[in-house]
Amino acid sequence: MKKLLLLTVFMSFTLFVVAQDITVSGKITDDNGSAIPGVNIAIKGTGKGTLTDLDGKYSVKTTSDATIVFSFLGYKTQEIELEGQSTLNLSMVESTRELSEVVILGSRSQGRTKLETPSPVDVIKIDEMSQNMPQMDLAQMLVATAPSFNAVRSQGGDLNSHVDPPTLRGLAPNQMLVLINGKRRHTSALLNASQTGSSANAVDMSFIPAAAIERVEILRDGAAAQYGSDAIAGVMNVILKKGSGKLTGSLTMGGYPNYAPDFGDSDLTEDELSLTRETDPDGFNYQFAANYGFDFKNGGYLSLTGLLRQDKRTIRPTVLALSRSPLYDNTYLNNERTDINGNPIITNPELVAALADGNTALASELTTVEGLMNARGIDQLDVATYAGQPAINLGGMAFNLGLPVSEDIEFYAYGDIGYKHVEGFSCFYRRAGQTDRSNFDLYPNGFRPQIYTDQANTAFTTGMSGKLGDYNFDFSNTFGRNAMRFGMFNTFNASLGSTSPIDMDLGKHSFIQNTANVDISRYFDDVLSGLNVAVGTEMRVENYSIEAGQPESYAAGTIGIFTATEDNQLLIGPDGFPLEDLGANPIVDENGNPMVLEHAGVSQTIVKNYSLNNQCFRGFGPENESNEFRSVTAAYVDVELDVTEKFLIGVAGRAENYSDFGEVLTGKVTSRYSITDDFAVRGSYSSGFRAPSLQELNYSHTFTFFVDLVPFDGTQYPNNSTAARVIGIGPLQEEKSTNISFGFAAKLFKKLDLTVDAYKIDIRDRVFSTSEFDAGEAPVLEPVIGAGLASFRINGGDISTQGIEIVANYGTRLGAGNLDVTLSGIFRENKFEGANVPDLNTNLTDDELRDKYVDRGSIGQFETGTPNTKMIASATYTIGKLSTMIRSSYFGQVVDRDTRTRTLLDGSEGFADQTFDPQSTIDLGITYNVTPNIRITVGGNNIFNKYPDIRRFERRTFYLYSNYQQGSAGAYYFGRVGFTF
Repeated sequence: MKKLLLLTVFMSFTLFVVAQDITVSGKITDDNGSAIPGVNIAIKGTGKGTLTDLDGKYSVKTTSDATIVFSFLGYKTQEIELEGQSTLNLSMVESTRELSEVVILGSRSQGRTKLETPSPVDVIKIDEMSQNMPQMDLAQMLVATAPSFNAVRSQGGDLNSHVDPPTLRGLAPNQMLVLINGKRRHTSALLNASQTGSSANAVDMSFIPAAAIERVEILRDGAAAQYGSDAIAGVMNVILKKGSGKLTGSLTMGGYPNYAPDFGDSDLTEDELSLTRETDPDGFNYQFAANYGFDFKNGGYLSLTGLLRQDKRTIRPTVLALSRSPLYDNTYLNNERTDINGNPIITNPELVAALADGNTALASELTTVEGLMNARGIDQLDVATYAGQPAINLGGMAFNLGLPVSEDIEFYAYGDIGYKHVEGFSCFYRRAGQTDRSNFDLYPNGFRPQIYTDQANTAFTTGMSGKLGDYNFDFSNTFGRNAMRFGMFNTFNASLGSTSPIDMDLGKHSFIQNTANVDISRYFDDVLSGLNVAVGTEMRVENYSIEAGQPESYAAGTIGIFTATEDNQLLIGPDGFPLEDLGANPIVDENGNPMVLEHAGVSQTIVKNYSLNNQCFRGFGPENESNEFRSVTAAYVDVELDVTEKFLIGVAGRAENYSDFGEVLTGKVTSRYSITDDFAVRGSYSSGFRAPSLQELNYSHTFTFFVDLVPFDGTQYPNNSTAARVIGIGPLQEEKSTNISFGFAAKLFKKLDLTVDAYKIDIRDRVFSTSEFDAGEAPVLEPVIGAGLASFRINGGDISTQGIEIVANYGTRLGAGNLDVTLSGIFRENKFEGANVPDLNTNLTDDELRDKYVDRGSIGQFETGTPNTKMIASATYTIGKLSTMIRSSYFGQVVDRDTRTRTLLDGSEGFADQTFDPQSTIDLGITYNVTPNIRITVGGNNIFNKYPDIRRFERRTFYLYSNYQQGSAGAYYFGRVGFTF
């Protein structure tokens, strides 16, 4: 009994000693004995840790049986068990593998780094770089780091600012495929404009929280044979975080000081100069994001991410001179308007009061636009057309789960859910002088309609992957849905008069995609230097629907229609004079006599031709409703053979069948040859395609557009419509492409990674939108469109793009710190090769029809609408607790081509084309680690407040600035608090 008692006491003491708290200290050096500051020292499984100081020294409290993890960029990560040690010095070993990440994209063979792939792949470590970056959302982060990637933030224009469409290599948003963990991502339901010549539907990347992402891989090569439709320009793969055992997050706040640029000797008038110089800060935004990664003992993981974001709008108004955009017309100023029965409408009560008081001087002043605006306390800025970034409220959650089923098999699931409310500037200011689009009772001084969307997004993937014998397998199912409800406030339907709602539901769009995949591969190490064979199938079902809005948003009201109340009724007012139209012109017959309506209750005529539908953006009506499905089946083979340790050949083929237009076959050949261990050449040739989306095939809408501030109503008709059939527009077909690339990858001086790749992509049957046809140009349309206008989507022509991409990364020790430098750029040329104009039923000449089919504006957008040159130089220096990032971005010139001839400012006739000069911006981020757990970052985007050129006088109506280089918001400054526990 005594021996048992002594043994129990001894064991308890031993356990106490083993588990007691101790302080561990030491010094971290490189293989030359130099101290390394800023090394991350983590106590495994606890979230606790510290960093080494400038002398490479550290001190941390932990338990005597803990495991310490030492990590630093460019060095091999090491884990060391303490086993009671209180002093632990370490010499870290450089690891080139740490700098050359293994990539998933572009090769189904395992274990290739980005320098070993046969096609160029960018690897962007979102998890590491996001702390220093001014940008908060994924798309803008990629714009700042990858020259080939772009995502224009529209200043307005209907729904264009509600989704930032991402593009690659200057091609369309729908010619880049987006994957999440290697699985196809669904697109937005919205079909919106892009600066590449045609509207397109794109993946809305704002719903993918950056805090959930480990890295992004961008394959800059055609890959339709490997991944399917859309992968013409390339593929982007988002890799989600796994378990980390840590809680990480950040709170970011920032805004735009809105300092007006120096317009110099621009053609702005004196009034425009003074009114456009608005200096109140705006665009304040706030974002809280957090991620926690669970590490399970069985090797599983769970990553959870949450995101809350609010962006206030920016306002960059286009203020026009009074003479160009008068708020009132003469009928308004002089109280000359009447209702449908001829009764007077008093629109200038100030004038009535002045005349009653006998104040003739004031009365004279009140009959001028400026005089009445002054009397009502209104200036031109109040009634300007607003452009700017939209107001956004966004919330979302994401998860990534992996659970081992056995030693070789894992169940996985990941997904995200999000909600976004966007209010954007989309409309010209409706002036009170626009008699057909104004209403004195609702908006005595006109109004500025604003459009909004409520967007809901869901994505969910489940699957099983692993190894059975010598075979790797991956079975998965991916579901995605994007729904968008459209609305507008501060508007009305003029044809309904004062009874019209002023906040309307415009309808709803929804896109659903479900994709099932089976992927199987095997590696044969006994075939030459290695053979990897991958095969797979895909089954995809898609659905696109349009639901109508409330009737008032698309209805043709009767407030302007006069119906006879008696037989042979004269159209005269209470004063005995003929009724007048909206221009105060009498409604008379050819002899000047009042019109006569013969039959009571039957005979009608339009007296007041009020604009129909909701102002600015017509609601979707029953004729626009759609609910279309299609299925897609595909199978592929992807083979990579290492002929020798230096020579790689890859061949891929894919067959796809679409239920709505048939079969497509694509192929790809790649090769890579290592001349030395540090230098390799590579190249590829592939065919590709892009199937027209359900949105392109089925979208229809009536819209308002302006020519010299004059409104016109037009309708975009689907290709299966009566309008398309009678004019001779056929069904949309797939776009087909060929892609050839050649380049090299090198590692120089052990610290410099350099890749240079040249490419050329030819695309046949590119989808464009026609200009508007009227019944005069195409009489066969008259029974369908009446006095309206019609446009269509067509396989308009052939295009090509070619260019050179350069990426250089260099990392080294500099003094007591670590320096990482990246230089990258793209130099490309886009070319419209020619239009594919069919024989349409019009009375236009061949030249007129060609210009109408694909107009010079659309061609110009593709060829020169975005910078053909973009270069980025960035440097990050880390020393101790301080890290500084500075980035310079260069955007080449942009040429905006006019769509028609017009009277220019000098009085001549011609196109108002404009060349916008190249632009450069500087971003800055400075991070200080207050403690091992808390970081503070300050900095900015475009810190020197560089604005693009203003648009020339003839084109300066909605937008004041060009928006296709660095954007037009000006400087942005931010502060961020980051944490890790």
